[in-house]
Amino acid sequence: MVSVSPAAGPGFVAWPWLAVLALAPAAAAVWAAVTKHPRLGGGLVLGLAALAPGRLVLDLQFAVNGPLTIRPELYLPDRFLGGSAVGAGFWLLVAGHVLTCAAGVLAWRAHRSHEEPERRRWRLLAPLLAVVAGVGLLTAPVHSDNGFLLARSAFEGPWPALGGYLLLAAALPLAAAVALAAPSESTARGALAGLTAGAFGVAVPPVLAGLYRSDLHVTWGPVLVLGATAVIGGLAFTRLTEKIENSEADLAGSAKLPGLFWWRLTTGLLGLATAIAAVIGSVAPQVAVTALNPGATTPVSAAAASPARWFLLTAALVLAVLAAGTLVPKTAPGARPLAGLAWAGIVLAGTAVLNTALTATQAGNLAGFGGTGTAPAFTYDLGAGAAWTFVALVLAALTALAAAGTGVVEREDTGEGAGPDKNVLTPVVAGGVLAVAAFGLPVFSVPGYVAPGLWSNFDTPSWGLLTAAAVVLGAAALALRSRPKPAAALLSGAALLVALHAAELPLVGGALGGASPSTGFWVALAAVAALLVAAGMSAAGGRREP
Repeated sequence: MVSVSPAAGPGFVAWPWLAVLALAPAAAAVWAAVTKHPRLGGGLVLGLAALAPGRLVLDLQFAVNGPLTIRPELYLPDRFLGGSAVGAGFWLLVAGHVLTCAAGVLAWRAHRSHEEPERRRWRLLAPLLAVVAGVGLLTAPVHSDNGFLLARSAFEGPWPALGGYLLLAAALPLAAAVALAAPSESTARGALAGLTAGAFGVAVPPVLAGLYRSDLHVTWGPVLVLGATAVIGGLAFTRLTEKIENSEADLAGSAKLPGLFWWRLTTGLLGLATAIAAVIGSVAPQVAVTALNPGATTPVSAAAASPARWFLLTAALVLAVLAAGTLVPKTAPGARPLAGLAWAGIVLAGTAVLNTALTATQAGNLAGFGGTGTAPAFTYDLGAGAAWTFVALVLAALTALAAAGTGVVEREDTGEGAGPDKNVLTPVVAGGVLAVAAFGLPVFSVPGYVAPGLWSNFDTPSWGLLTAAAVVLGAAALALRSRPKPAAALLSGAALLVALHAAELPLVGGALGGASPSTGFWVALAAVAALLVAAGMSAAGGRREP
């Protein structure tokens, strides 16, 4: 109801819809608390709070550069603007997201429990639906015929929008998986419902904009989000706790093997699909050029391939080998943990390839005015290679979820065994610290080329670096709590991921020409050595298990 900027108002009367989307879940949580269903209300708040950080980062775009926002329900200029100040509505948005996060922290503290959760249904379906919804969030929210609204996907937009949508896309499957792990079924139901309400708050407004305005059109992305999260919300009204019959309990040992087989099959097939999509993305053209003038000659530079294509191809081949090993019973115990980390190599290389495509299309369209007058000679769009690379990134996320689920089933099937090996603490910590430094530093230097990083020149490839660093740290932390043999596999996978980053020197630097090793390359080699030493020590401890 209050304008987010004095420079532009909403593109249509959206506040009644936005009020319902904001107030309905909060009112439901209050109702649950008043009617003595506190776990249900707490779950609702937790589901909403899971998406609040992403929505907060997304709204920061109003403060960074308002005219680049694609939020017609709140801000739609009627003239060209180079920038705009923020109004009271922006601060109300920020306050709402911060308060939602605070409510989520309080709800978590009030309902946390050390009880073991019961076996839940939909443990694979709900996170997979959430990943599908995340894919929809990364696409263009609307199609625009309005010259003052440049509609584009998250990867083509400014960094606050990209960061916000990526946080939302990552939070959806993670929150869905955590919700189903809640000890209380009421909390799990509420969290799934709250997650659905939060996703609706993001996806409904662009659909309304496409319906209300003649110069805007509905796209498939928000519709996909609504459909996938609506199913997740529907699951909240089903029985989430599995019933275990006595006859099944007596045959528990034999019941685990088929479940493990299907999990490994799913992980291996998804890994192979990811590798195939990445291979196609590495060899297909990244930019599609269309000549608009009859006499125009296609520029030679239009078909320039990404210098990171060999990097993506190598990451795809590594994942393909490990995914194939996951499908073979004899090699599956060792290959699955490695495949559970190698998917991040696809993200690491895929974001670098996408960055080339995005940069080429933007630069090409800016320089595509030629001939006579102001008529553009060419249009530059993302090609088939960029599309397949994006598909590979989505499949990589699905592979990660499947690999994580397989790891849980493997742990249940194996039993407790020996405890963690505390002797590997020093090399694991050293390897983790060195790995973070390696991902934050360039591994090669080329005159006139500034590599994206974590602390400077943050660009699309930086999200791949951040993902890989987080995966290595997660693997190192989990290795410190795992039995010796699984810990050795995790540490070997982390070393493989850092080695892939170091391989950018010949694979990417070689394509650019004149590349020389930089600090990040030597730090990456040190991290690989430390992680391999830790893996060897864990493997030696595993051989001493009774």
